[in-house]
Amino acid sequence: MVPKIHKRGKRTIGLLYYLYGPGKAEEHVDPHLVASWDHAAPDPGRNAEATYKQLQQLLDQPLALLTDDQRAKPHVWHLSVRNGPTDRTLSDEEWGDVARRMVAAAGIDDPDQGAGCRWVAVRHADDHIHILATLAREDGYRPDLDRDAVRVQAEARLLEQELGLRRLKPGDGTAAQRPTSAERRKAERQGRERTTREELRETVRRSVAGARSEHEFFGRLAAAGLLVKTRVAPSGDLLGYKVALPDDRNKDGEPVYYPGARLAPDLSLPRIRERWSADTVPQGDVTVRPLRRPAAPATARRSTAAVAWQALLIVEQGEDGLAAAHIAAAGEVLDALAKTSAAHTRSDLQQAAWAFERASRSHVRAVRGHDRALRQAARDLVHGGPALGRGEDGASTAMAIDMLFFLITAAAHWHARKGHAQQAEAAQQAAEHLRSAYRAAAGHPLAVLHQRGRRLSRPLLQRQTAVLREAVPLLAEQVLAEEGWHALAATLADVEAAGHDPAALLADAAGRRELGTAESISDVLVWRLRRTADLPADAASLPNPAQLGTTPSTGKAQGRERRDHRRR
Repeated sequence: MVPKIHKRGKRTIGLLYYLYGPGKAEEHVDPHLVASWDHAAPDPGRNAEATYKQLQQLLDQPLALLTDDQRAKPHVWHLSVRNGPTDRTLSDEEWGDVARRMVAAAGIDDPDQGAGCRWVAVRHADDHIHILATLAREDGYRPDLDRDAVRVQAEARLLEQELGLRRLKPGDGTAAQRPTSAERRKAERQGRERTTREELRETVRRSVAGARSEHEFFGRLAAAGLLVKTRVAPSGDLLGYKVALPDDRNKDGEPVYYPGARLAPDLSLPRIRERWSADTVPQGDVTVRPLRRPAAPATARRSTAAVAWQALLIVEQGEDGLAAAHIAAAGEVLDALAKTSAAHTRSDLQQAAWAFERASRSHVRAVRGHDRALRQAARDLVHGGPALGRGEDGASTAMAIDMLFFLITAAAHWHARKGHAQQAEAAQQAAEHLRSAYRAAAGHPLAVLHQRGRRLSRPLLQRQTAVLREAVPLLAEQVLAEEGWHALAATLADVEAAGHDPAALLADAAGRRELGTAESISDVLVWRLRRTADLPADAASLPNPAQLGTTPSTGKAQGRERRDHRRR
């Protein structure tokens, strides 16, 4: 159940004409009253003798008791209450009870408080009602509407439980502003899947991902095709910005601009500057922003996997401010990865980034600076360019998505522990989209590894089975039964051939983080081992492990020499 308080109006009669009228697209069906302040208000929808003017005069009558200074301007309060598409259809009596509960919660007309405002509830569709109230109490005073939006939301959560409706998560005021009805109708007329506000928010988020300066940020906005206006103080200091789509115009043919803060709370210029200020590194008396040459797509993705692995520990065990900063920076990484993804993973990664946007903000203030590695990873992804989706960059994409899945899952758990219900749900949704993207990205490289594992000699396969049982005895039988076991066996052979101790490396990879959320333990261990041992993510060009002639003793000896490097 979604209650929404609309912008206040000045003409009661105008809103009545809309509520009882056909609607913008003839969508209003059988408009009629389901409740009113006195249970006896005239209903122009069901009573042929009742008129809009008559109802308007009754609603506005208490205004005559107020002086011009006392009268609210504007004085028409408007609340819509809408159920979800999966909710059952409520009866008129049930909607009437909902209306009475809502006006009492808001402070419009609470029977326990004596004289209230006059109001009516109109139903013109199965799934929602509109409540119109005149902001003047019967005793001549104005109603107390302090925090009315918060109170009606709380009442909606109670009604959902009592009426058996879908339970929505309580908000905390950090969500991006929802598109208005007018914006949604405009998008429908223009044939857009999303409203202008939503398109702009997504484009701005991708443009700021990994950006280090105003110049770079505004350059990306322009390159994305947006119109940009800046607000400058008399001193010449930049105060803010606003953006528009070139083809989104008002009735006068002018572009419709949206300030960054109206797109999302963290997209205002001051909040974006907090990210840039954290990118600086002090060097003596001078503060600089370290730069490095753009990495290749595959290198950028391997780096993303490594920093996501380190960030996961901060989210799980770090202080709240540091965890919040890493979660926010993880959103930048998802935006950058979606922007540069190959065609077969693009849709799911875009959906993951879109869902996680809600999880990137909370009332826990992010302590910027320690998230520098994640922001650099986002920058490397953007400057490294789009992945082709095959070969090393395709396999590295699968590796990066795998690591990001666990980071985003850790973010969901962190939000859940803090009671951030909406953020926790958004992070879980993002994780599910990452699962789907991973399947698309990992299919080919894992198939190559699977074939390599199938070609292992029997003695070598038996040796890797023994390594598995030695390193992870509690997981061994489950892994051996998985389809991905042969890919893991090939990876263990590659680890051994590269001079590492496969048993020690495998135990370390399995013990560092939980594996309960993994669909395939074998897959997760493959990517953790290949990243930790610095093996190519794409094994297509490697020789058959059976031909390498590596002995167990050689592998273990060299592995002990590299143990410090492995544990970093």
